[in-house]
Amino acid sequence: MDSLSQTARPARRVCAAFAGPPRAGRPALLRRATNGAVDRDNRRSMATATTLSHVYPIGSRVNERGHLEIGGCDVIELAERFGTPAYVVARDDLQARARAFLDAFAAAGQADFDVVFASKAFPATPVLALFAGEGLGCDVASAGELHLALRAGFDPARIVMHGNARDDGELRAALDARVGQIVIDNAGDIDRLERLTAGAPERQPVLIRITPAVAGDTHEKISTGQADSKFGVSLAQAPAAIERVRAVAGLDLQGLHMHLGSQLHSLEPFRAAIKAIAGLGEFPVYNLGGGLGVAYTADQQPLSTEEYVGALVDAAREHLGPGRRLLAEPGRALVANGCVTLYSVIGVKHNVSTWVSVDGGMSDNLRPMLYGSRYEAEIASRLGGTTRVHLAGKHCESGDVLIRDALLDDPRPGDVLVTPVTGAYGYAMANNYNGVLRAPVIFVSEGDARVVVRRETFDDLNARDV
Repeated sequence: MDSLSQTARPARRVCAAFAGPPRAGRPALLRRATNGAVDRDNRRSMATATTLSHVYPIGSRVNERGHLEIGGCDVIELAERFGTPAYVVARDDLQARARAFLDAFAAAGQADFDVVFASKAFPATPVLALFAGEGLGCDVASAGELHLALRAGFDPARIVMHGNARDDGELRAALDARVGQIVIDNAGDIDRLERLTAGAPERQPVLIRITPAVAGDTHEKISTGQADSKFGVSLAQAPAAIERVRAVAGLDLQGLHMHLGSQLHSLEPFRAAIKAIAGLGEFPVYNLGGGLGVAYTADQQPLSTEEYVGALVDAAREHLGPGRRLLAEPGRALVANGCVTLYSVIGVKHNVSTWVSVDGGMSDNLRPMLYGSRYEAEIASRLGGTTRVHLAGKHCESGDVLIRDALLDDPRPGDVLVTPVTGAYGYAMANNYNGVLRAPVIFVSEGDARVVVRRETFDDLNARDV
């Protein structure tokens, strides 16, 4: 287990500094703690849990009332005050993971490096601003993500732009912003950049994305390093691409980029890929991508940050030589476990199975429908349980099922339900299917909570109408 494993720690009992009034028709449950006491008459007659599964944000616990507590905030109170569905982000968790990556490179003896947040994982401005403040760079894949990164305060020189299908407008935006590096994906990119940089007073730094023909053990829809990939230049085509880029007066070829995919749990593919690109020549910069897997369920034990970074650094020294500048692009590994999604149970029905319907679903977490991704869930006031259910969303699709065969404690309408590990791609893929409003993002830390992205309103649904 790495330094970010779930451990118990003291936490404040209730949340302070909530914004806005309670929802109409429901009582406000917020109470300010006095010397750590919390409405003792209403405590559940159970021992306070000291640890939770490692899938929850760092510092999460079960409090004296038997309620799940994240960032020092009682989850039941969060639901009462902010409504559901809602993304609840433990700010301290994100900060700790960012610092762990920086510390791991330093501990591995890598003097020249950059940790670049893959913004597609959680492209909310407050999340980006947090990572900018922690000293990370930012990886963007579109003009929209570039706009968000700049708005969040990232130094343009710390921004890397990649993508397999960028038009002139997106590349021009990157050039105008003077981003640190543009990653060339294909021959068409070289032609566009040659035209767009003609006569420019300064050369644009670029990397070439190489497809190393190494496939990690992950879902086919999030695998990118295999030979037949939509991303990058093949090993066979790479020498010609390198020569072509070097001939463009407006481009400064700094090195190579690679990315094997996401949710990887083995180090060997990273080592093999670094070895594969080593034969393409010597370069000062190598961007080794991201892909470190995370735990979505309690039985998963992913690689530690230290193991992952150490393997990258060691393989780079062995195959690429000393003194290289190394970049890594973690996305999921920085944000996935730092966020949970809260729902309210709307109904419970029994036919062949027991179906628990909640007030969200594929509009706030599309991953189970796209990839068959597996999650866990708990009733926030009654953790554990043996009632086997299918957790269904509210959308008009039979496939809108968040979790099959979840084990809950006798779920009932009105319960607050929590699914952990939703920080990666939940908010990013959120949508308005069936006219459902997108959920807010709430930062919690040391007993305080604040909305950093508001819930949508019905007026937002037609805000773009002309």
